[in-house]
Formats: sequence, C-alpha cells, structure tokens
Amino acid sequence: MEIDDTNPRLRERIARPISAVGRMVITSIEQTGAIFILLGKILRSSFHLWRNRRLVLDQMLLIGVHSLPLVSIIAVFTGAVSAWQAAYQFEGLVPLDYLGAGTSTAIFIELGPVLTGIILAGRVGSSIAAELGTMKVTEQIDALESLAIDPVHYLALPRFFAATMMTPVLTIFADFVAVMGAFIVSNILIGQAAHVFFDSVQSSFELRSLLGGLTKALVFGATIAVVGCFVGFRTSGGAEGVGRATIQAFVLSAGLILIHDYILATIIF
Repeated sequence: MEIDDTNPRLRERIARPISAVGRMVITSIEQTGAIFILLGKILRSSFHLWRNRRLVLDQMLLIGVHSLPLVSIIAVFTGAVSAWQAAYQFEGLVPLDYLGAGTSTAIFIELGPVLTGIILAGRVGSSIAAELGTMKVTEQIDALESLAIDPVHYLALPRFFAATMMTPVLTIFADFVAVMGAFIVSNILIGQAAHVFFDSVQSSFELRSLLGGLTKALVFGATIAVVGCFVGFRTSGGAEGVGRATIQAFVLSAGLILIHDYILATIIF
C-alpha cells in the first residue's frame, strides 16, 4: 500500500512531531548556552566574594548545617543496605572478610557523592529556584537592578560558592556515616567482628578513591547552584511558575548530576 505524500494533511501530521523535536533540541542548546553564560558571570564576579562573605556564610549554614539531618538518615541506610546486599552477593563466591572493602570503596567513589548530590538537588536546588523565582515574579530582582545592585553578585554568587564548598564537606560526613551504617549491619546482623571489617576497609582504602568522590561532589555542588539560580532568574507566571521552576530545577540538577558522574568517573578512574 502506497502512502500519498502529496496530501497536505498527511505532510502536516508527519512534520508536527519532527518540528516538536527540533524545537526541543533548539531549546536545550539555548538553555545550555545560557547556563554557561550565567556560570561565566558568577566566576567573573568572584572578586566580590569577600565583600559578600556574610551572605556566603549564611548560605553555607542553610546549605550545609541544615542539610545534616537528612544527609545522615540517607547515608546510614545507604551503608546498611550496601553491606546487606554485598553480603548476599558475596555468599559462596567471595569471603565475607572483604565486605568492608567492597562497601567502603563503593561508598567513597559512587554512593556518597551521588546520593549527597541528589539530596541537595532536591533540598537546595529546588529551594534556590523557588526563592529566586519568587523574587523574580514579585519584581524584587527588578528592584535590585533599579538600585544598581547586580543580582548575580548579590544573589547567585553567595549561593554558588556556598554550595560548591559545602557539598564536599557533606560528602565526607555522608561517607563516614555510611561506612558506620555498613559496620552496624555487618557486626550485628552478619556477625562479623569489628576488627575484621575495619581491617578490610583500611587495606582497600586508596586516597585516589576518596579524592575522586570529592571531585565529583565539588562539580555536583556547582551544578546544583548554577541550575537553581538559572531556573530562578528565568521564572515567570506567578505562583504557578514558581512551582514549575521548583520541579524543573530538581529534574535538571538530578539529570546533570548523573551525566557528570559518568563523565567524571570515566576521566578519573
């Protein structure tokens, strides 16, 4: 059966999804360029960092200290389930003496930085987008510009450096809590002695693994802050737009974290 490609309605139906994909690609390229432009403006304005040090410290408190309870809960259960699943996978194949080595290496390289980044994407990235988006739709950012105050210096710069500095710190804390969660499971539920577990952790520890995970965390923190500021500055549409911006910031940050995780793992390891 031949298709009549001279039918204008048929051509329109075929072209509609193609044009939608094209618009999506163009929008993605435009947004990528705009994010890099914003990042360049933030880095170029970094000489204002000392002047805005109090704002940076306030953001470090909000991003770092206030995230500790949630990071602790997620990390301890991440370590616990990692140890339990590793013991299940090792059964009959690998001696359980290597349980500490397997779980700690996975935590340092992958689980610690990625899960901390995802947590901060939901808690911090969405919060930045909602806060700046509310300021945008209520014209508070326009008011700052009318007072000759650059929103990038005053709003984006403190959040960017606070998130970039605090994400590796939170990752170190999450690594420690996750390893302790793995130890609790291995000691109480599996019956492995403490010295066996920690000797395994020590024997497999490599500084490269820890530094690689912290490098990932550094990039993840910068990504979360830039995306949150970018989405917040482009928010429109009142309260409904702020809600959309919050979701968009989390989805975009989480996606970029996983993409960056693969790229950095390929380069570092």
